[in-house]
Amino acid sequence: MDKTDMIELRHFSNEYLEVLNSFALPNEQAQYTSLPINYKEVTEGQHRIVILDEMEPVGFFLLHETDRVKEYSDNPQAMLLTSLSINQTKQGKGYAKQAMKSLRKFVSAEFPECNEIVLAVNHKNIAAQKLYEKVGFQDTGKRKHGPIGEQFVMKLMW
Repeated sequence: MDKTDMIELRHFSNEYLEVLNSFALPNEQAQYTSLPINYKEVTEGQHRIVILDEMEPVGFFLLHETDRVKEYSDNPQAMLLTSLSINQTKQGKGYAKQAMKSLRKFVSAEFPECNEIVLAVNHKNIAAQKLYEKVGFQDTGKRKHGPIGEQFVMKLMW
């Protein structure tokens, strides 16, 4: 398997739509996240972010600066990350890890008022927990009840 160490995070654009709409996930992952096709439209304060490898979409996530963030953090400068997915055909190449390593720099440039990213990860989703820990997210000790059980609230601050 080839690994990547040069991905790019970009705001959503219609040029990525066809590839994003073709994303698929294994069932064991699909229970924990939502595919890009479910975000054809977003509300104000939601930002669709595309993970690119040589201009090809390989992953996707949403950043929120809506009132929903308050459920996860008391920090008025925090943003919420949800719906991280890497297309099934592109998994195992390090894209998620590289995207999360690039997150702080991207958010600082695109949303300079932000100094914290929060997210919730299902207690059964060990692979995602390990990924977030490897790139610097810390368990806040807060717990949320999600659609399929307990979720750990994690944060990345700078």
